[in-house]
Formats: sequence, structure tokens, C-alpha cells
Amino acid sequence: MLNCYSCFPHFLFVVGLWKSFFILCGAADPTDGFSPIPLTDANFELQRPYDKPLADRYRYQDGVHQLWVYADDKPHNPASKTQPRTEIRIKGLDYSSGVWQFEGYGFVPNGTSGATITQIHGAAMGATTLMLAVYNGDMRYYNRDVVTTALYDKWFRLNVVHDVDGAMVMVFIDGVQKFVAKDKGPAELYFKCGVYAARANISYYMESRWKDIKIFKK
Repeated sequence: MLNCYSCFPHFLFVVGLWKSFFILCGAADPTDGFSPIPLTDANFELQRPYDKPLADRYRYQDGVHQLWVYADDKPHNPASKTQPRTEIRIKGLDYSSGVWQFEGYGFVPNGTSGATITQIHGAAMGATTLMLAVYNGDMRYYNRDVVTTALYDKWFRLNVVHDVDGAMVMVFIDGVQKFVAKDKGPAELYFKCGVYAARANISYYMESRWKDIKIFKK
């Protein structure tokens, strides 16, 4: 039986292939070869602290979703033991196979720290396949690997590609591949964006803004 050490070189080889592919493609856009999936308001489920009116934690104006939360807010439902959040959950497009992609233009104001702004929810092991969190202006994979730096107070284009069958997740910022990781196994999966507080090292106020949210599939 293969152990994790025997699988690791294969994983590194696959990651190398993905990196080589995008290097060879040069200016290729991460959405090339994907088909857009039409979205309606019904695909945007808003989650916020259960005791707050939506307008107290969310605003939509001129095509921009503005989502914010406070460190002492309650979770999104009374039975939950999770951290505070105000998030858009992409609904009706859960997936468990194939290659899927999230695209959105994000903005994180200076001062927001310790907040996950994008995630792939669901995994064979654990609750999530991917969490992209902002700490002191830098985007991290969970609270570990740095994906990119200096994100405060500017719009950036985020693309997250999940190749379920290939067990791979890729992150692009402004069309440039910044991060590749092995996923956490097949499950019922879906994309989210907004703000979800970490358990430690967080700012009191957390906010992100999103526009031009799209979903693609191969």
C-alpha cells in the first residue's frame, strides 16, 4: 500500500506540470477553455450574524457587494459554534467532480486582518478545501503559506480553479498564478466569498467588497 511519502513525489510532479503549463501559455487567461455559468440572484445566498438584519452587515450598490462583520458578532445561526461571518455562498452550483472556477474582483480595506475572504467549502478531510485569508494586508492559504502581498485598498482580480479529478487547487491574482495546492479529497463543494473571522489574531472590524462574481466550468 502506498504511504504519504511515496505519493508526495507524484504530487510535486503534478504541481510542476500545472506550473509549466501556465508558463508555456504565457499570457493565457485562467478562464481560457472554461464555459461561464449564468448566475441569478438565487445563486447568491447571504449569511450573516443571526441576530442582525441583513442591512446591518451587507450593502449592494453600483454592482459592488460590501460585506462586514465584527469580532464579537454571533455566528450565522444559533446552533452554530463557528466564528462570525458575513459571506456570499454560491448556491445551486455545488459540485463533486470536474474542473470549476470562481472569479471575482475583491477589495480589502486597510485594517481588516484575520479574515477569510474566499473559500471552497467541503472536503473529504475537514470542513474546507481552500481558505484564502488576509492578515495585515497579505493573502495566505489558511494562516500559513503567503499567496500574495500588499492587497489593502486596491481592487484585485481573483481566480480560484479547482480540478477535483486532478486533486488540485490553483489561485490566480490579476491573471497570474500565485499558488498551487493539493486538495482535500472529493466532497459536496461550493464557493464562498466575504468575511469569515479566524479564531485568533483578528481585527475587531473586518470587511471585503466584491464585484463581477462569475463561475466557470470545464
